[in-house]
Amino acid sequence: MKITFILPAIGKKAGQQYIATWKKMEPLTVAVLKALTPPDIETEFFDDRLEFINYQTEADLVAIPVEMYTAKRAYEIAGKFQNRGIPVIMGGYHVTLCPEEALEYADAVLIGNADKIWANVIADARQQKLKKRYVGEAVFGYTIPDRSIFIGKKYAPIALVETGRGCNHTCEFCAITACYKASYYPRPIAEIIADIKATDQKYIFFVDDNIAANPEYAIALFKAVAPLKIKWTTQATLTIARNPDMLYWMKKSGCEVILIGYESLDRHNLVQMKKDWSIKLGERDLLTRSIHDVGINIYATFVFGFDFDTANTFKTALSFAKRHKFFFTAFNHLLPFPGTKLHDRLLEEDEGYQDRWWLKEGYCYGDIPFAPKQFSASQLSEECARIRRKFFTLASIFQRSLALLGRKTNLFLFAVFLLENLNLRKEVDGKLGMPIGRGLDDKPK
Repeated sequence: MKITFILPAIGKKAGQQYIATWKKMEPLTVAVLKALTPPDIETEFFDDRLEFINYQTEADLVAIPVEMYTAKRAYEIAGKFQNRGIPVIMGGYHVTLCPEEALEYADAVLIGNADKIWANVIADARQQKLKKRYVGEAVFGYTIPDRSIFIGKKYAPIALVETGRGCNHTCEFCAITACYKASYYPRPIAEIIADIKATDQKYIFFVDDNIAANPEYAIALFKAVAPLKIKWTTQATLTIARNPDMLYWMKKSGCEVILIGYESLDRHNLVQMKKDWSIKLGERDLLTRSIHDVGINIYATFVFGFDFDTANTFKTALSFAKRHKFFFTAFNHLLPFPGTKLHDRLLEEDEGYQDRWWLKEGYCYGDIPFAPKQFSASQLSEECARIRRKFFTLASIFQRSLALLGRKTNLFLFAVFLLENLNLRKEVDGKLGMPIGRGLDDKPK
């Protein structure tokens, strides 16, 4: 038996290379599935972001992880294999939230996590008796991903290691909250340590939607990681700024950059998005400085398009980001993920809301599928792009690089900062207007 794994791309403009910052990381899901696959089964992997897919390859099953932005491309890829009589199974967050949609394009779907159910998929595929649905659990059930599936692929020299799943907050726009029902599932620390050692890498991305969700667990993890002398990055909430013990162990164990979703600096927006708990943490400037003061850099994200956004909202966020000299900043427009409370609210309130916009013909990156209260859709998209351009000017990059040196950032990370900030500067307009679903093997018309 042979399984072909395929990671779909988001899309590309005709005649242009794929977006550089979107093809850096190894796709951990594929390595986990490889580890869960019995050794007597032949496997191969095509990364649609990096290479052409061999649609004539011989396979008994094609497995495709799907995200919202890659759904259209995934469905197109699946159809080409199904036309040859090869069954396709899909999984991932988008499939978990939209199983009925995915079943329109796949022979089977895997809802939730594959750890405890992949063996059943394999057994049924061997007998050519795939079920339509397989439902996995959120709990962990694997130990070490099999990264041999990545041999020959050119990824960034940073390994992805999973530490936890889900988040205990209820932000209305968050697909993770929708998938995990506002719960957090930590991975056993001994498995994480073994995984880190198996990577043979000194730079690690801890895959976790909120590594601070369980503070006691997080501090225990950081204490266990500290002797390994690695450097790492991950995602967390601003709650870490209120926990000096956690900040101490984060830095001592090698944390260099933390991604924090500020989302908005407007109290009314935070209430609307169900993130008003963050208001109670205290003044944002002080919280931000407390993280920088221990030598941890911040990748800050903001979201625009809520009902109380005005022209001043963009100005305030840009000023805040420049003042704190963030490592990176993402100024994103609001996107309603299927299965989220935001998606349900817009279906009810916005007569012009385009349901299943991610499959709409001609939909491009940067398009807004709903009617913002204070702007037109095109104005919202352009305002986000405008402040990205202002944040990633050469002068801003230079000023922020000086702040990095002040935080005693190591040479490797400093090089990453310069390279990726220059890439992000170039990609502000490179992403806009990019058609969703177009792959590397699509020829210009």
